[in-house]
Parts: sequence; structure tokens; C-alpha cells
Amino acid sequence: MIASGSAPSSIKVQLPDGSVKEFPADVTPLAIAESISPRLAQAAIAARVGEKVTDLKRPVSETTDVQPVPVQILTEKDAASLGVLRHSCAHLMARAIMRVFPGVQLAFGPTTGNGYYYDLDLPHKLSEDDFARIEAEMQKLVEMAEPFERFITNRDEALAMLEGMGQKLKCEHIQTGLASEATVSFYRQGEFVDLCRGPHIPDAGRIKAFRLLSVAGAYWKGDASGQQLQRVYGTAWFSQKDLDAHLEQVNEAKRRDHRVLGKQLNLFSISPEVGAGLCLWLPKGATVRALLEEFIKGELLKRGYQPVYTPHIGRVELYETSGHFPYYRDSQFTPLYGHDGGQLVDFWIRKLQEGAISEADEKSLLASAKILGVEIPEYAVAGSSEAKIEVLRTWEKQQERYLLKPMNCPHHAQIYKSMQRSYRDLPVRLAEFGTVYRHEQSGELNGMLRVRGLTQDDAHLFCTPEQVEEEFRATLQLVQFVLASVGLEDYRVQLSLRDPKSDKYVGSEENWQRAEASLRSVLTELNLPFTAREGEAAFYGPKADFMVKDCIGREWQLGTVQLDYNLPERFQLEYVGADNQAHRPVMIHRAPFGSMERFTGMLIEHFAGAFPLWLAPEQVRVLSISDKFEGYAREVEREFRAAGFRVTTDLRGAKINGKIRDAQIELIPYMLVVGGKDQENRTVSIRDRIEGDLGAVPLAEAIARLQQEVSEKRIRSIAKPAPAPATSNEGENYAD
Repeated sequence: MIASGSAPSSIKVQLPDGSVKEFPADVTPLAIAESISPRLAQAAIAARVGEKVTDLKRPVSETTDVQPVPVQILTEKDAASLGVLRHSCAHLMARAIMRVFPGVQLAFGPTTGNGYYYDLDLPHKLSEDDFARIEAEMQKLVEMAEPFERFITNRDEALAMLEGMGQKLKCEHIQTGLASEATVSFYRQGEFVDLCRGPHIPDAGRIKAFRLLSVAGAYWKGDASGQQLQRVYGTAWFSQKDLDAHLEQVNEAKRRDHRVLGKQLNLFSISPEVGAGLCLWLPKGATVRALLEEFIKGELLKRGYQPVYTPHIGRVELYETSGHFPYYRDSQFTPLYGHDGGQLVDFWIRKLQEGAISEADEKSLLASAKILGVEIPEYAVAGSSEAKIEVLRTWEKQQERYLLKPMNCPHHAQIYKSMQRSYRDLPVRLAEFGTVYRHEQSGELNGMLRVRGLTQDDAHLFCTPEQVEEEFRATLQLVQFVLASVGLEDYRVQLSLRDPKSDKYVGSEENWQRAEASLRSVLTELNLPFTAREGEAAFYGPKADFMVKDCIGREWQLGTVQLDYNLPERFQLEYVGADNQAHRPVMIHRAPFGSMERFTGMLIEHFAGAFPLWLAPEQVRVLSISDKFEGYAREVEREFRAAGFRVTTDLRGAKINGKIRDAQIELIPYMLVVGGKDQENRTVSIRDRIEGDLGAVPLAEAIARLQQEVSEKRIRSIAKPAPAPATSNEGENYAD
């Protein structure tokens, strides 16, 4: 960005075709588009200036000081434009709600993966019954086609303006969240003015198709102790066709909701008596999980992995060394203390760190601590916060402190460290189905997809630097193999890198560069399509995340492979090299499924509960035409069970059509109907869940046919996807 008073009279702009043109210093993307062609200017939605998406009327010199300035004009054909459209539609929706229901307090209105929402405070309790009125008002605003106008003001003027508008939440945000900003930006559209960073479309007339989807509760800035708000979700598209396709996909997703199917098919349960976010695997769901575990365990043994087990808790000091505590303190359960006063001291330290404790509070805490047997005579109320924290930490470290295990890797590092290692022993591959615990916010829990207790198909590989690329390649291939086994072959890889400007990452610059280069090299060699995303790496190293599309086009983050030079350093892990000197191993974290809960929940939705034969909790059901053939039906059941099948027999007195219907509803892959001729000829009449009646075949042939399908892990049929919308706003999310 060009400093005031030193701005040149012109600026150079580089276009996507590589050409460089010179323009006046205050040139806007719209003016650049007009210089290329009037048609492009008319179609323009926004612009990408350098790495940032901006408004068409914002001078490019405000965005970057790089010269020549890379500028790309974005139209409806560019995926990034959809995020801009949706951000603008969020403003349009908020404006319409303010018109329909006076007295609205505005919070925030960001975009989401397929739409947007706006958090609001208003006297009226919104429901879906209100959507028609709000949408009608939004349509009026679209037809007015008023422009989105950006303006900047200093903080004092902004506060005065917002106070005059009665927008208390926005005032609080300027005073807290934007306290370090000298100026702030707003967007005006008609009478509607909102504190916002942008960007926005040129005018509301560009919004061709939108729909309000749902309303839910929310909290101001996500703080459960803060003010409760109402969150209205919506979606917007550049065409009615794309909106219709999206809504069809939404309806299909509802039909496949794993929470509904999980209950209908008796796969899993979440009991409030046990706790939110803690899955109970029912026998059928546990069977699916066990099959997946057995499948990958066998594969791991072939690939040189060694099984290990670790406890569900560990000392807090272990996670302090690894960096997981306190880096992820907010998403972890509170530490467990051997001393009754431990929780009190932990709370006390955090309040001192936040500067949120008065002298009267301190005296009350001291009195409570004494009752609980906490002896801290060195604590001085008149002392500095740093000195007080040091006294409390000294006491705390003298106690036993444990944490519900948030990660398996520190435990595996200790297993590696439990014996001396030689370079000849490496790579060491340690694998565990390890259960870990995350204190997710209650509003973010979602069946099996977002839980508080999750079991990872976790493994950690310890290798020499020379072995890194070979091991990383093998782990990527393992993830590909696992996904292919359940018919998930439509995916991309997200290469998650650190943000060089952030201080949340640990380790040396040299190690980070080496790790990121190794990952890029292997992904390129394997011809795996990948997109690099800065700021998405784990705090200890870069990673490759598999973003998998299911059969209706939704994207899920499943398997992950992470490269780590830092935890071996933190835990002082070593091996003796060929030179007889101590060397530091490199650590690879990998989980092909991700977690058993999320992977199974995703599979329930992907298959709509109709698992392939090898994974089905009940593979075969024998149906007797009448009770006269009960003996033969039980014999067929015994033969299939002896052949390794999960089989049941329906011997009810109901009519055969009713038995078939029930088995079909329960999504049993194969039904074996047995009657007089079958008993006489030792045959079974096969009825396929997918293809219907396949006729009578000898019992031995039926067993062999189904055994082959299981051994091949054949995926015979998956429901065809709903038509996918033409565009998405992948990677382009905006918030006020």
C-alpha cells in the first residue's frame, strides 16, 4: 500500500495473461475491466488484487504495494465470486429482517461453505414461519439494485455513529475486537449501514437466487456465558438452477442424516445420562467399526506396524512438553488434580493471567484455599501478577495433575523413548486405536461427526531424515488404499502449511522448510492433486489432509498425514547412527480413517445406511415361507454362519412379502427365501437388496458367490448424486 504523500502518479498492473499495463495511481478494478472491454466490466463481480479479493471500486493501491500489481477481474464463472455474493446476501437478509422486525441488534454475518448466516438480537423469536415475509422483503431490495458503498472512518466517529444507530454489539466490538485499529470500514446500502471489512458485489441486483434455510440459537462471539442471539442461515447462488440443485442436495443430505439412520438401523446412540458428544456403539454399529478396525489392523501388520496401547489419561507435564497444553487449552477438558484445591488454583491462575481479579476476590480465594488445604504463605496480595502466578504454579507443580488424553502422539513418543534405538531399528511404526477427548462446545456437537470422545486409527512413525520421503509416500498410499476399499475415490489433498507471519508454530525455520519441501515433492511424484493452504498446519508441522467427496458431492476431511521435526526435539528422542553418535529421528503422524466415529458417520450418510456386503452388520437373512420349512431355514443359517457370514433367520408366521419388506427396510444386502422346492433340492432363492429376485441356486453356490463378493470388498451400488451446483465458494469465506 502506497504511503500518503509519496504516492506516484501511476501504477503498473499485471493481468492474468502476463501483460503489464500502466494506469493512474488511484485506478480501480472496475476501471481496469472497462479498459479491457465493456462486456467484462458489466460481468465483473469483484477482483483479486494480489492474494486478496476486493470490491470493484476500491483502488488497487489500497490493497498491496507490490508492483506490478497482479489483478484478476472475477465474474460469475470464478468460484471466489460466490463468497462475495453470499456475504452481500447476508447484509441484504439483515436489512430485510430490520425492516420486518424493528429493534434489531446486529452481530456478525459471515459466509459458510454453502451459504451464510447472520447473528442478530431482536425481541421477536424468529421461526421458519417468518421466512416468507423476510424473503419477500429481500426480493424487493434485490429489485431496487442499490449499490454497496464502502466508506472509512476513525474509531471515535464510528462509535458515535453506531451509538446513534443504537447498535450496542457493534460498539462493543469496536471497543474490544477492533481496539488496535485507528480506522474501520463500513458498507452502506440505502438506509442500511454495517461495520464490515467486505468485499461486496457492485449492487444487490446481482443476487439472482437465494433461500433462507433455518434459524438457531447462538452466543455473542461464541461465548456460552455471553449474550444469547438468534442465528439465521441462508444460501445464495448466481442462478435459480444452481439454487435448485443445491436445495435438492440439502434434501438428499437430510434423507441420509446419520443421526436419523443411526437410530432407525440401531447403529449408535448418544445418551444424556452418559454425556453429550459421547457415542454408545450399539451391536450393529460396533460390528461395522470392528470390521473396519480388523481390516486396517491386518493391513498394518503387512506393512510393518507394531500395535501398542496407551492409557486414557496422562500427566499435564507430558502435554506441556508436547505443546498441546496450553496451546489447545480451550478445547481440552479441565485437568484432574490429586489435591482438592487443584481446580481452585487452576482457576485462580487463569484469572490472574486475564487481569480479571479484584483484591476482594483474591482474599476470598485465599480463604477458600486455606479451607481446601492449599498452603501458599509466599502469596502476597500486594505483589505483581507475575509473582503471584509463580507462587501458584510452584504449588501446582508439586501436585499430581492429569489430563484426559487429547492426543496419542506424546504417549507414543514415550514408547519410542522407552528403549535405546539404533538406525538399524528405524523406521519404528507404532499403531493404536487410541481414544482421545476434546471438550467441544455443545452447540458444535453433531452426532458421530463432532464428538467429545473419539477413537483415532492413529500411528506414529519414527524414521531417519533419509527415510522421510519413502515413509511419507507409503502412508499416503495407505490412505488411498483405505479410501478405495469403501468406494471413496473422489478426493483432493489439502497441503496445510504454516503462516510465516504467525507465532503459533514451533520449531526452526530450517526444519519447517525441509518438511514442507518433502511433502510437496512426494505429492507431486504420486500425481496427487493438491491445494496449498497457509495457516492450516498443525503447530508442530505441515500436513496432508484428504478432502473426500461423498456420493452427493459433499466434502469431508478424513485421512491425514503429518510430518513433524519438532516433537522429537521437544521430547529429546534419539537413535544411534552409523557414526555411533546420537541423532534426532523425524516423526510422521498418520490416521487414514481420521476417527472411527467421524468415518463411520460419514459412511452411514455416503451409503444411506445400505452398507456393502463386506461391511453390513447383518449380511444375510433367511426367510422361511412357512413354519413347515423352519428346520431347513435353520440349516441354511448354520451353513452360512459356518462360512463366516453374519446371518439371521426370520421364522415369524408373517407372510413372505411382509418378511421381504421388513428386510428391505432394514437394508439387509441379501435375503434367502426357502420353501418346499428349496428344501427338496437344497437350494435357496436369492433376493438381492439392489436387483431384486435372482432365482434359486444351490446352497453351496450361493455361499461361494457371496464369499467372493466379500473377499473382493465389492461396492456394487451407491445412490447416484443429486446434480451438483455449478460453482462453490471453496476457500473464500468472508465475515463482518
